[in-house]
Amino acid sequence: MEMVNCKINGIAVSVPKGSTILEAARIAGVDIPTLCYLKDINEIGACRICVVEATGTRGLVTACVYPVSEGMEVQTNTEKVQKSRKTTLELILSTHEKKCLSCIRSQDCELQKLCRDYGVEDSDKYDGFCPTYELDLSAPHLVRDNNKCILCRRCVAACEQQFVSVIGANDRGIHTHIGTPFEKQLNDVPCVSCGQCTVVCPTGALREKDDTDKVWAALSDPSKHVVVQTAPSIRATLGECFGMPIGTNVEGKMAAALRRLGFDKVFDTDFSADVTIVEEATEFIGRLQNGGLLPMITSCSPGWVKFAELYYPEQLGHLSSCKSPQQMLGAIIKTYYAQKNNIDPKDIVSVSIMPCTAKKFEIGREDQSASGFADVDIAITTRELGNMIKRAGINFASLPDEEFDNPLSDDTGAAVIFGATGGVMEAALRTANDVLTGKDNEAVDFKEVRGTAGLKEAVYNIAGMDVKVAVASGIDNANYVMSKIKDGTADWHFVEIMCCPGGCVNGGGQPLQPASIRNSVDLKTLRAKALYDQDKAMTVRKSHKSPAVKAIYDEYFGEYGSHKAHEILHTKYVGRPKYK
Repeated sequence: MEMVNCKINGIAVSVPKGSTILEAARIAGVDIPTLCYLKDINEIGACRICVVEATGTRGLVTACVYPVSEGMEVQTNTEKVQKSRKTTLELILSTHEKKCLSCIRSQDCELQKLCRDYGVEDSDKYDGFCPTYELDLSAPHLVRDNNKCILCRRCVAACEQQFVSVIGANDRGIHTHIGTPFEKQLNDVPCVSCGQCTVVCPTGALREKDDTDKVWAALSDPSKHVVVQTAPSIRATLGECFGMPIGTNVEGKMAAALRRLGFDKVFDTDFSADVTIVEEATEFIGRLQNGGLLPMITSCSPGWVKFAELYYPEQLGHLSSCKSPQQMLGAIIKTYYAQKNNIDPKDIVSVSIMPCTAKKFEIGREDQSASGFADVDIAITTRELGNMIKRAGINFASLPDEEFDNPLSDDTGAAVIFGATGGVMEAALRTANDVLTGKDNEAVDFKEVRGTAGLKEAVYNIAGMDVKVAVASGIDNANYVMSKIKDGTADWHFVEIMCCPGGCVNGGGQPLQPASIRNSVDLKTLRAKALYDQDKAMTVRKSHKSPAVKAIYDEYFGEYGSHKAHEILHTKYVGRPKYK
């Protein structure tokens, strides 16, 4: 590899040819501030915050896109550089809604931090025309507030990376703004509700729709029995809301915090993840042995399901009919649990803590009310739970570890790994392998489907049959998989698809991390490691071996895939118009 020698603030470094000044600076241990830049997502040099002085150039250059050359000397903090950055920030603020005290991103805003670092005050230095915009509240999962937008275009890049590209820069000059085609509301365009735009937005221009007031109201209503469930990935991410290291497993503290918030029962979605596996594996084996439609595709990710309904309605028969674990547990709570405890399901408020903004869309889908009432009433994100805990004055870090409430919380290692891409596939293979071979196989690690790669393929010989599987995460990879299925060139038997790159650990509702972290830390891998470590340490690692799962089928559902199980735990899908 050809190397280039340069100096960053007098520090000599050698970097691969083609490296940018920003990359060279990181190797030199020098942090250059950025605002629009996101590694591998948005590298356009638009915001001008990362400008530096460099020999052999005319004027200031943007470090995020300008390549280093042999012998180049770069200065990142000269008076000229700092003055330019401060002026740029003042210009950005001239058209920015400066309601920082009430903003959801206050103290967690990348623009606010830079203004503080460079001594930029709320002044009228560049006072003039300032466009104003109506809030877009049309979507169930998202608030779009262009009054806080700084035109960094990170959201546009993230949406493009997710293949759907429903937002972009509209108009020109001072009227430029991020909008949808023909200025439609977000709910009227083919947005899949993934929320990846919210985790990359540096300000409060894009944020999840806050449903915590609904939860507070339910908790304050003595006539309601309020229960909560937490998705597998939340234990690996919630700690970040309280400054804990990325990838810290806070399962016990999370259960303790939820109990202190006042929930009547604290359940673990891992239980229904195990139920999902026994139902999904049963469905897959049935298709495999009886000539059913293959490949069968998992249906746990509501963003992916919505994408399929929008873009591949003719292929919906490939999707498993299983509800997602969120909806399954909601349905179990309002049927089995309600009957067992003599509670009218209309008096139960079922709350879920999810890594995914699309879950807010999912709870409003048709055919998600097994009891006659919504399976899940309120879905909130990891971020919203973090805010609730802070609002309640709970010292999260000092909480003792507590257990979830049983029986709807007993889980296996197979359920825990649902939060990482490949986890659902591996969990299903553990059960399918035992069922098809008719024995309790010691081998439970299907490592070929692990890892954060966007597309993984593997072949496993099970009971003398070569079972071909694929795992995709991110809608761009989902689109590739579906195009092969549509044109008949796919030879897979079973496919797992997750809407968000890396799976639920990287969901649109997960804790926000600034670009300085996202550009240098592999969030997906660190978060997923916490789940695989827990799986490895567990005694029971196969869903069909769960005593709690066996008990609920013996007592209530009967056999896996029974008629009653289908009535409560399965659903159907519908093609959706792309535009309204």
